Amino acid sequence: MDTPQISAPSRAPSSGVVHIDTRHTGRFTVVGNHLAQHRELSLVAIGLAAHIQSLPDGARIGIKPLADRFPESEARIAAALRELEAHGYLKRIRERLPSGRVVTRTVSYNQPLTGTRSAAAPQPQPQTRPTPESGPRPRPVRPVPAPRPETVTPAPAVTPAPTPRPETGEPAPAPAPPRPPLPRPQAHDLDRHRVAVELLADLRRHESRLLLGEADIRRLAPAVAAWLERDARPDAVRRTLVADLPESLTRPAGLLAHRLTALLPPPLPTAPADEAAPRRDPLQNCDGCDRAFRAPEPGHCRECRTDLKEAA
Repeated sequence: MDTPQISAPSRAPSSGVVHIDTRHTGRFTVVGNHLAQHRELSLVAIGLAAHIQSLPDGARIGIKPLADRFPESEARIAAALRELEAHGYLKRIRERLPSGRVVTRTVSYNQPLTGTRSAAAPQPQPQTRPTPESGPRPRPVRPVPAPRPETVTPAPAVTPAPTPRPETGEPAPAPAPPRPPLPRPQAHDLDRHRVAVELLADLRRHESRLLLGEADIRRLAPAVAAWLERDARPDAVRRTLVADLPESLTRPAGLLAHRLTALLPPPLPTAPADEAAPRRDPLQNCDGCDRAFRAPEPGHCRECRTDLKEAA
């Protein structure tokens, strides 16, 4: 006779999380484990993807609305959106409206684009064995072979000749010209370079969308130093970079690089070296009132000359 067990072993794990699941009946979103347990996405990107998938169509998910909704900064939200876009969970498309305004369309995928399976390859179905039946098995009946149909050789298909395209007379579009390089100062000055770095890092205090990374600041600092070398004041450079920003700004570093290159002021003209300064007359003492005045030769001052003329 077996010894009865006093207590059944617990099914709960000895350590780690214990799930208490309640079935949802409304207002829920299904998120795949390929996203929730992604090995390469950050925790901010995974949570942001789950939030985006729970939103209805037409909801605004720009960087600024998300930063107003959550405590994370705009830089962390922008980095998380780039992660989701790189792994196929998000796609941003720029479209031009009939009015000429450029807008960004965002498409969210609950299955990543890079991990989708091909619909042309169906999954194999498991084979099931037939259950044996009782009683004698019937003898198999051999099928009567059907007569072979006569083979008819098809006529070769005639390929139509390609229709020549009419010549429009328009020349082929010229390739886009290469981007000009960023300006650089003629002489390297550590103090000027330090002011340029501080100016770029301080732009986010004047415009929150101009949040630059350290690599972008190192790349753009020589261009700002070239402006300062041409006697441009730092506040004038800041106003030029911050003014009239577009409503949809996705690459602030690219916009600043374009403005620093296209709006570079010319150097100030230098005065000729042989241009002499205007000569000033020496000081003289008036013969009448002994007052000092400037004149090429000794004599009377202006007041004394006026008195002499009135006395005459």
